[in-house]
Formats: sequence, structure tokens, C-alpha cells
Amino acid sequence: MKATLQDFITYMSEVKKASINTIMSYQNDLTKLMKHLDQQNITEAGKISETSLNSYVLTMEREGMSPATVSRNIASIKAFVFYLIKKGKLLDDPTERMKAPKVEKKPPHTLSMEQVNDLLEQPNLSTVKGIRDKAMLELLYATGIRVTELISLRAQDINLKNKFILCFGNNKERMIPFGSMAKQALENYLLKARNELIGNANTDICFTNLSGEPMTRQGFWKIIKSYGRMAGINAEITPQILRHSFALHMMENGADIRSVQELLGHSDAQTTQIYLQSRTKKVRDVYIGSHPRA
Repeated sequence: MKATLQDFITYMSEVKKASINTIMSYQNDLTKLMKHLDQQNITEAGKISETSLNSYVLTMEREGMSPATVSRNIASIKAFVFYLIKKGKLLDDPTERMKAPKVEKKPPHTLSMEQVNDLLEQPNLSTVKGIRDKAMLELLYATGIRVTELISLRAQDINLKNKFILCFGNNKERMIPFGSMAKQALENYLLKARNELIGNANTDICFTNLSGEPMTRQGFWKIIKSYGRMAGINAEITPQILRHSFALHMMENGADIRSVQELLGHSDAQTTQIYLQSRTKKVRDVYIGSHPRA
């Protein structure tokens, strides 16, 4: 069954052109499913049944997984089963009656503007690492790009004169502007740190690790979490939270939802709508705290 799973992952990557994040989710979710099926002595794709899949869903719920996590796993399972049917490894659809739990869409966690400012002030600009980290953090908050897009950015994708980057996330090219603070940090990095970091490496990747190799997602996650601790921010900090903060702060300062959708690279405006919940809540809180008859 492992070989079949790997064939599915290859299919989703090379044929369906799914994003790296989607591929990783499928890989993680379905690997856990395989372990569960193996415990039930189900080692062939053709023996996957409605009963065995329902058993796995119940196991996830008993383990305390959130409805959102269970729902995502079910989506992964359905995609895999569809592939198995397409390839003739399954005749009937064992997921036909499988329904995902209702997921309450909560506004994403974000940082305040003060917290973002504190975070961005942490890198030590007397070191090449600090100069690089400053540029990465400033650019991430200035553009709202995904962490995968950030670490894949090439030096030639940055237009310092006109202050924009070319981003190729999810197989779509988009041009994203950035401001003067990000420009200053990028100029400083490209002038003082990048050549020292890449050394003799032949790479067009803009941001590398200290060995001159492309940075990993996990590597940047550690960087941002470290600066969060240094800034004394107790809330969870991830690249995705900084992306959420970018979107919310844009909308709080007057950006329309369509513009934010385009900047974030969302294919569906409904995905961007969630930031309206946070903005509406803030307006409501201000009203309650300010109106004499609230």
C-alpha cells in the first residue's frame, strides 16, 4: 500500500500540480491512515471499506482531534479514494456516505501592530544572519506571502527600484508591492549579507541558510519563533500568523477585500472573507467600549 500512496503523491504533484502544502498534508494524513489500516490487517487498496474508514474517523475523534483536523483528514481520504477508483484499484466508493464534521470558522489568530513592530526590531543588524532575518521578516509582513513562497524567492524576482516582487505560488504569477521599510531591509541584505552567505554556491535563491543552501520551511519557523520569544510575545507566532496579520492590518486600514485577495493569492474570495470577522469584532469592541448607551 505504501507504493500506491507514493504513486498518489506523485500524481497529485506532477499531474494535478497541487501546492507543496497540500502535498505535505496528503502525505501526513494518509500515512497515519495506512498505519491504522495496517493494524486492521488491511494491506491492499482493494480491501479498503466503509467500515475500516469509519473506524479510523472514530479513532481520530476518540483521540481528541479537532473537527477541523478530522475534516481535513476526510478530505485527504476522499482524494485518495477517488484516485484508487480512477486507477481501477477500487470498484466502489467507500467514502460515499462519509461526512465531515461541521467546522466552526473562527477568525485567524493575528498579532497586533505593536507586536509586529516588536518582532521586526529583534534581529541583530551587526551580523549577516540578523541582516538576512530582518529582510525576510520585513518582506513577509510587507507582502503577506506564504513561507514557501518566501524561501523560494529568487534574487531576480525582486524589483527594488519599483518596490515589488514577482511571486509564483500555486502555479500562478502575481506581482506584489512592498513598502520603504522592506526595501531598506532588502537593500541592506543584498549589499552586505547575501554574497557572504552564499559564498561560492551557484544559486539564484534570494535567502539561504548560513551554509549557502536554500532555507527550509522548518528552518524559518525556528527563526520566527526565536524572535517571538526575544520580543516577549507570549502568543503563538508562525509565518502563517504573520501572513494573517498582514491581511487583517491591511483591511483595518482601508484595503478592500478584493485587493487583499489578490495580494494573498486566494483563488476564492470566500477564503479572504474570514478576515472580515476579525475586523467586525474589533469595530464591535470599540463601539461597546465607546458608546455611552452600549
